[in-house]
Amino acid sequence: MRDQLRAGVAIYNDGYYHAAHDAWEDRWLELEAGTDDEQLLHGLIQATAAVHHAHDRNWEGATGLADSALEYLEGLSSTYRDVRLDPIQSYLATLATDPEVAERRPPVRIEHDGTTPSRTDLGFESTAVAAGVLAEAFGYDEEPIERARTYADTDLKAGDDDSRFISLLFDFVREDEHRALVHQRLTGHVDRRRSRETDVDGLF
Repeated sequence: MRDQLRAGVAIYNDGYYHAAHDAWEDRWLELEAGTDDEQLLHGLIQATAAVHHAHDRNWEGATGLADSALEYLEGLSSTYRDVRLDPIQSYLATLATDPEVAERRPPVRIEHDGTTPSRTDLGFESTAVAAGVLAEAFGYDEEPIERARTYADTDLKAGDDDSRFISLLFDFVREDEHRALVHQRLTGHVDRRRSRETDVDGLF
């Protein structure tokens, strides 16, 4: 859960408020309703949606989601799962009564594990999660991203820390201006790796 949590926090902190919840949603749906982990993820999903609606000037949506996010986060410890919740709750309380605050100042940044991470702060596992989220958010073919993640994992287990798939996944997540080019290169590397695997399988 830590990798999904951190990936979503970083995506949110970099201003992709709507996309952030995709890092958490699959894990949230697996959890039993009412558990602390479920409440945390549900609250964060609602919180980021509230911020997204406020920036779209959907004041009614923002206030409703801010209220519900506060309900889900209520009762959790102030640093549950290393997420500092007090500033989030304070901002949500303001947003619930004054959604236009989003036009006067930036939304609260989320602190995780003592920092407010952005995408450049993520390790490999969280970056791999973020890559899938951003591919979906920006309309890129997700299949090469998933295959690149599988190949990167395989290479890491084999001791290949310099795997091209690792560096391309990092670039895809971090390089906003060149993301399309990175995706093209990543797809090419995935296709070549898959072709080599097919050729080897055909020998036996």
